Amino acid sequence: MAVTAASVSGACEAPSVPDMHPTKIATGIVAAATILAPATATATPDAAPASQGPSSSGNPGYREKGMSDPLVIAHRGASGYRPEHTLAAYDLAVEQGADFIEPDLVMTKDGVLVDRHEPEIGGTTDVADHPEFANRKTTKDLDGTQVTGWFVDDFTLAELKTLRAKERLGAIRPESASYDGQFEIPTFDEVLATREQLSRTTGRVIGIFPEIKHSTYLHAEGFDPEAEVVRLVTRHHLNHIKAPVWVQSFELTALQDLRDDHGYRGKSAFLTTVQGGPYDLHEQGTTYAELTTGESMQDLSQWINGFGPEKNAVIARNADGTLGEPTTFVADAHAAGLTVTPWTFRAENTFLPTDYRIGSDPGAHGRLADEVTRFYEVGVDGVFCDQPDICVEAREGFLDAG
Repeated sequence: MAVTAASVSGACEAPSVPDMHPTKIATGIVAAATILAPATATATPDAAPASQGPSSSGNPGYREKGMSDPLVIAHRGASGYRPEHTLAAYDLAVEQGADFIEPDLVMTKDGVLVDRHEPEIGGTTDVADHPEFANRKTTKDLDGTQVTGWFVDDFTLAELKTLRAKERLGAIRPESASYDGQFEIPTFDEVLATREQLSRTTGRVIGIFPEIKHSTYLHAEGFDPEAEVVRLVTRHHLNHIKAPVWVQSFELTALQDLRDDHGYRGKSAFLTTVQGGPYDLHEQGTTYAELTTGESMQDLSQWINGFGPEKNAVIARNADGTLGEPTTFVADAHAAGLTVTPWTFRAENTFLPTDYRIGSDPGAHGRLADEVTRFYEVGVDGVFCDQPDICVEAREGFLDAG
Protein backbone atom coordinates (compact mmCIF):
# COMPACT_ATOMS: atom_id res chain seq x y z
CA MET A 1 0.00 0.00 0.00
CA ALA A 2 1.44 3.35 -0.99
CA VAL A 3 1.57 5.90 1.80
CA THR A 4 1.14 9.48 0.68
CA ALA A 5 2.29 12.49 2.64
CA ALA A 6 -1.30 13.28 3.51
CA SER A 7 -2.07 9.76 4.69
CA VAL A 8 1.08 9.54 6.81
CA SER A 9 0.31 12.90 8.37
CA GLY A 10 -3.10 11.62 9.34
CA ALA A 11 -1.79 8.24 10.46
CA CYS A 12 0.90 9.82 12.62
CA GLU A 13 -1.39 11.86 14.85
CA ALA A 14 -0.15 11.33 18.38
CA PRO A 15 -1.91 8.46 20.18
CA SER A 16 -4.59 9.47 22.65
CA VAL A 17 -2.42 9.37 25.74
CA PRO A 18 -1.77 11.95 28.45
CA ASP A 19 1.12 14.38 28.03
CA MET A 20 3.88 14.35 30.61
CA HIS A 21 2.81 16.35 33.62
CA PRO A 22 4.85 19.55 34.08
CA THR A 23 5.90 18.48 37.56
CA LYS A 24 7.40 15.30 36.14
CA ILE A 25 9.50 17.34 33.74
CA ALA A 26 10.63 19.68 36.51
CA THR A 27 11.24 16.83 38.93
CA GLY A 28 13.34 14.99 36.35
CA ILE A 29 15.55 17.99 35.71
CA VAL A 30 16.04 18.58 39.43
CA ALA A 31 16.71 14.88 40.07
CA ALA A 32 19.41 14.71 37.45
CA ALA A 33 21.00 17.96 38.58
CA THR A 34 21.05 16.82 42.20
CA ILE A 35 22.62 13.42 41.56
CA LEU A 36 24.94 14.07 38.65
CA ALA A 37 28.05 16.20 38.44
CA PRO A 38 27.53 19.30 36.31
CA ALA A 39 27.97 18.64 32.60
CA THR A 40 30.63 20.55 30.69
CA ALA A 41 28.16 21.71 28.05
CA THR A 42 25.80 24.58 28.76
CA ALA A 43 22.38 25.38 27.41
CA THR A 44 22.06 27.20 24.14
CA PRO A 45 19.16 27.66 21.73
CA ASP A 46 21.51 28.22 18.79
CA ALA A 47 23.49 25.94 16.52
CA ALA A 48 27.11 25.22 17.38
CA PRO A 49 29.83 27.57 16.19
CA ALA A 50 30.85 26.98 12.57
CA SER A 51 34.49 26.29 13.46
CA GLN A 52 33.86 23.00 15.25
CA GLY A 53 35.58 19.85 13.95
CA PRO A 54 38.00 17.08 14.89
CA SER A 55 41.47 18.00 16.08
CA SER A 56 43.97 17.01 18.74
CA SER A 57 43.39 20.28 20.59
CA GLY A 58 40.39 19.13 22.59
CA ASN A 59 37.60 20.03 20.15
CA PRO A 60 34.21 18.73 21.42
CA GLY A 61 32.98 17.81 17.95
CA TYR A 62 29.70 19.72 17.74
CA ARG A 63 29.68 19.38 13.95
CA GLU A 64 30.21 16.42 11.65
CA LYS A 65 33.54 16.67 9.88
CA GLY A 66 35.77 14.00 8.41
CA MET A 67 33.28 11.23 9.17
CA SER A 68 34.00 7.78 7.74
CA ASP A 69 31.88 6.28 4.99
CA PRO A 70 30.37 3.84 5.65
CA LEU A 71 29.94 4.49 9.36
CA VAL A 72 30.52 1.94 12.10
CA ILE A 73 27.94 2.51 14.83
CA ALA A 74 28.71 0.82 18.13
CA HIS A 75 25.44 -0.95 18.94
CA ARG A 76 24.89 -0.24 22.65
CA GLY A 77 28.63 0.34 22.80
CA ALA A 78 31.14 -2.46 22.28
CA SER A 79 28.41 -4.73 23.59
CA GLY A 80 30.13 -7.90 22.43
CA TYR A 81 32.84 -7.25 25.01
CA ARG A 82 31.29 -5.22 27.83
CA PRO A 83 27.78 -5.07 29.38
CA GLU A 84 25.65 -3.03 26.99
CA HIS A 85 24.73 0.59 27.54
CA THR A 86 27.53 1.37 29.95
CA LEU A 87 30.13 4.13 29.72
CA ALA A 88 32.79 1.40 29.68
CA ALA A 89 31.18 -0.11 26.58
CA TYR A 90 31.18 3.27 24.83
CA ASP A 91 34.80 3.99 25.78
CA LEU A 92 35.92 0.63 24.39
CA ALA A 93 33.87 1.08 21.21
CA VAL A 94 35.59 4.37 20.41
CA GLU A 95 38.99 2.86 21.26
CA GLN A 96 38.18 0.16 18.68
CA GLY A 97 37.46 2.78 16.03
CA ALA A 98 33.68 3.22 16.13
CA ASP A 99 32.38 6.46 14.64
CA PHE A 100 29.10 6.62 16.59
CA ILE A 101 27.85 5.26 19.90
CA GLU A 102 24.24 4.16 20.36
CA PRO A 103 22.30 4.55 23.63
CA ASP A 104 18.72 3.34 24.12
CA LEU A 105 16.56 5.72 26.13
CA VAL A 106 13.87 5.06 28.75
CA MET A 107 12.71 7.21 31.67
CA THR A 108 12.87 7.02 35.45
CA LYS A 109 9.99 7.65 37.82
CA ASP A 110 11.24 11.21 38.29
CA GLY A 111 11.48 11.89 34.56
CA VAL A 112 15.17 11.37 33.78
CA LEU A 113 16.25 9.78 30.49
CA VAL A 114 18.53 6.83 31.22
CA ASP A 115 20.32 4.32 29.05
CA ARG A 116 18.74 0.85 29.04
CA HIS A 117 17.68 -1.51 26.26
CA GLU A 118 14.10 -1.78 27.56
CA PRO A 119 11.91 -0.32 30.32
CA GLU A 120 12.17 -3.74 32.02
CA ILE A 121 15.61 -4.10 33.60
CA GLY A 122 15.64 -7.58 35.15
CA GLY A 123 17.89 -8.91 32.41
CA THR A 124 20.38 -6.04 32.25
CA THR A 125 20.89 -5.09 35.92
CA ASP A 126 21.33 -6.78 39.29
CA VAL A 127 17.96 -5.51 40.52
CA ALA A 128 16.85 -9.06 41.41
CA ASP A 129 19.68 -9.19 43.96
CA HIS A 130 18.33 -6.15 45.82
CA PRO A 131 15.80 -7.31 48.43
CA GLU A 132 14.75 -3.71 49.04
CA PHE A 133 13.26 -3.68 45.53
CA ALA A 134 11.60 -7.10 45.58
CA ASN A 135 8.15 -5.57 45.84
CA ARG A 136 8.74 -3.50 42.69
CA LYS A 137 8.45 -6.60 40.50
CA THR A 138 5.24 -6.32 38.53
CA THR A 139 3.53 -7.07 35.23
CA LYS A 140 2.83 -4.33 32.70
CA ASP A 141 1.45 -4.07 29.19
CA LEU A 142 4.38 -3.16 26.94
CA ASP A 143 3.18 -2.51 23.41
CA GLY A 144 0.44 -5.11 23.68
CA THR A 145 2.57 -7.74 25.43
CA GLN A 146 2.36 -8.63 29.11
CA VAL A 147 5.86 -8.26 30.55
CA THR A 148 6.83 -9.20 34.11
CA GLY A 149 9.83 -7.72 35.86
CA TRP A 150 11.22 -4.47 37.22
CA PHE A 151 10.56 -1.30 35.25
CA VAL A 152 12.75 1.78 35.08
CA ASP A 153 9.73 4.07 35.43
CA ASP A 154 9.05 2.61 38.90
CA PHE A 155 12.48 3.76 40.15
CA THR A 156 13.82 7.22 40.87
CA LEU A 157 17.21 8.07 39.43
CA ALA A 158 18.75 7.85 42.91
CA GLU A 159 17.39 4.31 43.31
CA LEU A 160 18.50 3.29 39.83
CA LYS A 161 22.02 4.49 40.58
CA THR A 162 22.30 1.86 43.33
CA LEU A 163 21.99 -0.89 40.69
CA ARG A 164 24.78 -2.24 38.51
CA ALA A 165 24.73 -3.41 34.90
CA LYS A 166 25.11 -7.02 33.85
CA GLU A 167 25.57 -8.83 30.56
CA ARG A 168 22.22 -9.71 28.96
CA LEU A 169 23.68 -12.58 26.89
CA GLY A 170 25.97 -14.07 29.49
CA ALA A 171 25.75 -17.63 28.21
CA ILE A 172 27.41 -16.71 24.90
CA ARG A 173 29.41 -13.71 26.09
CA PRO A 174 31.32 -14.86 29.18
CA GLU A 175 34.04 -12.23 28.71
CA SER A 176 31.47 -9.46 28.93
CA ALA A 177 29.72 -11.21 31.82
CA SER A 178 32.98 -11.10 33.78
CA TYR A 179 32.34 -7.35 34.14
CA ASP A 180 28.91 -7.84 35.74
CA GLY A 181 28.33 -5.64 38.77
CA GLN A 182 31.01 -3.07 37.93
CA PHE A 183 29.19 -0.32 36.06
CA GLU A 184 26.37 2.13 36.83
CA ILE A 185 23.38 2.82 34.61
CA PRO A 186 24.24 6.10 32.88
CA THR A 187 21.83 8.92 32.17
CA PHE A 188 21.47 10.32 28.65
CA ASP A 189 23.05 13.52 29.94
CA GLU A 190 26.11 11.54 31.04
CA VAL A 191 26.34 9.74 27.70
CA LEU A 192 26.17 13.05 25.83
CA ALA A 193 28.96 14.42 28.03
CA THR A 194 30.96 11.24 27.37
CA ARG A 195 30.53 11.70 23.60
CA GLU A 196 31.93 15.20 23.90
CA GLN A 197 34.85 14.08 26.05
CA LEU A 198 35.69 11.23 23.66
CA SER A 199 35.72 13.71 20.78
CA ARG A 200 38.10 15.92 22.75
CA THR A 201 40.50 13.15 23.73
CA THR A 202 40.59 11.22 20.43
CA GLY A 203 40.87 14.23 18.14
CA ARG A 204 38.00 13.00 15.95
CA VAL A 205 34.28 13.71 15.97
CA ILE A 206 32.42 10.97 17.81
CA GLY A 207 28.73 10.83 16.98
CA ILE A 208 25.73 9.57 18.91
CA PHE A 209 22.69 7.62 17.69
CA PRO A 210 20.14 7.69 20.57
CA GLU A 211 17.02 5.55 20.26
CA ILE A 212 13.76 6.54 21.96
CA LYS A 213 12.37 3.24 23.23
CA HIS A 214 8.63 2.53 23.45
CA SER A 215 7.44 6.10 23.09
CA THR A 216 3.74 5.13 23.19
CA TYR A 217 4.29 3.26 26.47
CA LEU A 218 6.19 6.17 28.03
CA HIS A 219 3.52 8.67 27.04
CA ALA A 220 0.86 6.40 28.57
CA GLU A 221 2.90 6.45 31.79
CA GLY A 222 2.81 10.26 31.75
CA PHE A 223 6.20 11.08 30.23
CA ASP A 224 7.33 12.96 27.14
CA PRO A 225 10.65 11.45 26.03
CA GLU A 226 10.78 13.51 22.82
CA ALA A 227 10.67 16.80 24.74
CA GLU A 228 13.47 15.66 27.05
CA VAL A 229 15.63 14.40 24.18
CA VAL A 230 15.38 17.77 22.44
CA ARG A 231 16.12 19.63 25.69
CA LEU A 232 19.29 17.64 26.26
CA VAL A 233 20.67 17.65 22.72
CA THR A 234 20.10 21.42 22.69
CA ARG A 235 21.90 21.74 26.03
CA HIS A 236 24.84 19.88 24.53
CA HIS A 237 24.98 22.08 21.39
CA LEU A 238 23.70 19.32 19.08
CA ASN A 239 20.29 20.55 17.93
CA HIS A 240 21.27 21.42 14.36
CA ILE A 241 21.48 19.56 11.06
CA LYS A 242 25.28 19.41 10.99
CA ALA A 243 25.51 17.86 14.45
CA PRO A 244 26.84 14.28 14.79
CA VAL A 245 23.53 13.05 16.20
CA TRP A 246 20.75 10.90 14.79
CA VAL A 247 17.64 10.34 16.91
CA GLN A 248 15.95 7.06 16.03
CA SER A 249 12.75 5.22 16.87
CA PHE A 250 10.62 2.29 15.74
CA GLU A 251 7.60 4.61 16.12
CA LEU A 252 6.93 7.15 13.40
CA THR A 253 4.86 9.44 15.62
CA ALA A 254 7.86 10.01 17.89
CA LEU A 255 10.03 11.16 14.99
CA GLN A 256 7.32 13.43 13.61
CA ASP A 257 6.66 14.96 17.05
CA LEU A 258 10.36 15.65 17.57
CA ARG A 259 10.22 18.15 14.71
CA ASP A 260 6.63 19.37 14.72
CA ASP A 261 6.11 19.76 18.47
CA HIS A 262 9.57 20.14 20.00
CA GLY A 263 11.73 21.98 17.47
CA TYR A 264 14.25 19.24 16.76
CA ARG A 265 16.56 20.33 13.93
CA GLY A 266 18.99 17.42 13.80
CA LYS A 267 18.86 14.18 11.85
CA SER A 268 16.53 11.24 12.54
CA ALA A 269 16.23 7.62 11.43
CA PHE A 270 13.17 5.39 11.27
CA LEU A 271 13.87 1.89 12.57
CA THR A 272 12.05 -0.96 10.84
CA THR A 273 11.71 -4.72 10.89
CA VAL A 274 10.84 -7.14 8.09
CA GLN A 275 7.66 -8.26 9.85
CA GLY A 276 5.15 -6.28 11.93
CA GLY A 277 4.62 -2.56 12.15
CA PRO A 278 5.10 0.48 14.39
CA TYR A 279 3.13 0.21 17.63
CA ASP A 280 1.97 3.82 17.47
CA LEU A 281 0.10 2.92 14.26
CA HIS A 282 -1.07 -0.56 15.23
CA GLU A 283 -4.73 0.44 15.44
CA GLN A 284 -4.58 1.46 11.79
CA GLY A 285 -2.87 -1.84 10.90
CA THR A 286 0.07 -0.05 9.29
CA THR A 287 3.06 -2.30 8.59
CA TYR A 288 6.75 -1.58 8.12
CA ALA A 289 6.50 -3.21 4.70
CA GLU A 290 4.00 -0.54 3.65
CA LEU A 291 6.20 2.22 5.02
CA THR A 292 9.34 1.05 3.20
CA THR A 293 8.14 0.94 -0.40
CA GLY A 294 9.91 3.31 -2.75
CA GLU A 295 6.89 5.63 -2.85
CA SER A 296 6.50 5.64 0.92
CA MET A 297 10.18 6.44 1.39
CA GLN A 298 9.74 9.52 -0.79
CA ASP A 299 6.80 10.63 1.36
CA LEU A 300 8.57 9.99 4.67
CA SER A 301 11.65 11.97 3.64
CA GLN A 302 9.94 15.15 4.87
CA TRP A 303 10.28 13.92 8.47
CA ILE A 304 13.27 11.59 8.50
CA ASN A 305 16.81 11.53 7.13
CA GLY A 306 17.34 7.80 6.99
CA PHE A 307 16.24 4.27 7.78
CA GLY A 308 17.63 1.77 10.25
CA PRO A 309 16.24 -1.48 8.86
CA GLU A 310 16.62 -5.00 10.14
CA LYS A 311 19.52 -6.28 8.06
CA ASN A 312 17.41 -9.00 6.41
CA ALA A 313 15.48 -6.20 4.69
CA VAL A 314 18.70 -5.24 2.86
CA ILE A 315 20.00 -8.72 2.03
CA ALA A 316 17.37 -11.38 2.54
CA ARG A 317 17.98 -14.71 4.22
CA ASN A 318 17.22 -17.86 2.25
CA ALA A 319 14.91 -20.51 3.68
CA ASP A 320 17.91 -22.55 4.85
CA GLY A 321 19.33 -19.59 6.79
CA THR A 322 22.06 -18.76 4.30
CA LEU A 323 22.62 -15.20 3.10
CA GLY A 324 20.55 -14.45 0.02
CA GLU A 325 20.48 -11.67 -2.55
CA PRO A 326 20.18 -7.90 -2.03
CA THR A 327 16.76 -6.29 -2.15
CA THR A 328 16.00 -2.84 -3.57
CA PHE A 329 15.91 -1.28 -0.10
CA VAL A 330 19.18 0.65 -0.39
CA ALA A 331 18.49 1.85 -3.93
CA ASP A 332 14.94 2.94 -3.03
CA ALA A 333 16.11 4.83 0.07
CA HIS A 334 18.96 6.53 -1.73
CA ALA A 335 16.56 7.58 -4.51
CA ALA A 336 14.53 9.33 -1.80
CA GLY A 337 17.64 11.04 -0.42
CA LEU A 338 17.69 8.83 2.69
CA THR A 339 20.52 6.89 4.30
CA VAL A 340 20.45 3.20 5.27
CA THR A 341 22.11 1.88 8.44
CA PRO A 342 21.04 -1.73 9.06
CA TRP A 343 21.19 -3.65 12.33
CA THR A 344 22.56 -5.74 14.00
CA PHE A 345 25.91 -7.25 13.07
CA ARG A 346 27.18 -9.71 15.68
CA ALA A 347 30.15 -12.04 15.54
CA GLU A 348 28.69 -15.04 17.36
CA ASN A 349 27.61 -18.00 15.21
CA THR A 350 24.07 -17.95 16.57
CA PHE A 351 23.46 -14.55 14.96
CA LEU A 352 25.16 -15.20 11.61
CA PRO A 353 23.77 -16.64 8.38
CA THR A 354 24.37 -20.37 8.42
CA ASP A 355 26.98 -20.18 5.64
CA TYR A 356 29.02 -17.65 7.64
CA ARG A 357 29.34 -19.77 10.79
CA ILE A 358 32.50 -21.52 11.91
CA GLY A 359 31.99 -24.71 13.88
CA SER A 360 28.94 -25.63 15.94
CA ASP A 361 29.47 -23.58 19.11
CA PRO A 362 26.71 -20.92 19.09
CA GLY A 363 28.91 -18.51 21.05
CA ALA A 364 32.02 -18.91 18.91
CA HIS A 365 32.89 -16.17 16.47
CA GLY A 366 32.15 -16.85 12.82
CA ARG A 367 32.79 -14.84 9.65
CA LEU A 368 31.28 -11.50 10.66
CA ALA A 369 33.86 -9.57 8.64
CA ASP A 370 32.77 -11.36 5.49
CA GLU A 371 29.07 -10.84 6.24
CA VAL A 372 29.36 -7.12 6.92
CA THR A 373 31.51 -6.69 3.80
CA ARG A 374 28.61 -7.99 1.71
CA PHE A 375 26.51 -5.13 3.11
CA TYR A 376 29.26 -2.58 2.45
CA GLU A 377 29.28 -3.80 -1.15
CA VAL A 378 25.52 -3.22 -1.44
CA GLY A 379 26.08 0.43 -0.52
CA VAL A 380 24.79 0.84 3.03
CA ASP A 381 25.74 4.10 4.73
CA GLY A 382 26.65 2.49 8.03
CA VAL A 383 26.17 -0.59 10.20
CA PHE A 384 25.18 -1.21 13.80
CA CYS A 385 27.75 -3.60 15.21
CA ASP A 386 28.26 -5.31 18.59
CA GLN A 387 31.96 -5.88 17.89
CA PRO A 388 33.09 -2.56 16.38
CA ASP A 389 36.70 -3.67 15.95
CA ILE A 390 35.66 -6.37 13.47
CA CYS A 391 33.40 -4.03 11.49
CA VAL A 392 36.10 -1.33 11.40
CA GLU A 393 38.72 -3.78 10.15
CA ALA A 394 36.28 -5.12 7.53
CA ARG A 395 35.60 -1.56 6.39
CA GLU A 396 39.30 -0.91 5.96
CA GLY A 397 39.61 -4.01 3.80
CA PHE A 398 36.56 -3.06 1.77
CA LEU A 399 37.82 0.47 1.12
CA ASP A 400 41.33 -0.74 0.29
CA ALA A 401 39.88 -3.18 -2.24
CA GLY A 402 37.61 -0.52 -3.75
